[in-house]
Amino acid sequence: MVDILRRAWLDDGGQDIAEYAVMLAVILVIVAGTIRLIGSNASKVFSATASSIN
Repeated sequence: MVDILRRAWLDDGGQDIAEYAVMLAVILVIVAGTIRLIGSNASKVFSATASSIN
């Protein structure tokens, strides 16, 4: 039993996936917050850019 617990404690393979998931969640929250702050100004910027390209 002690050997099983020792191996489970020392096995850190799943930590990498959890860390990536947390980083992805933080990035998504930052992106969503930025888009929300920009709001309607983004539509104006994209429209102006599309007008200048055409």
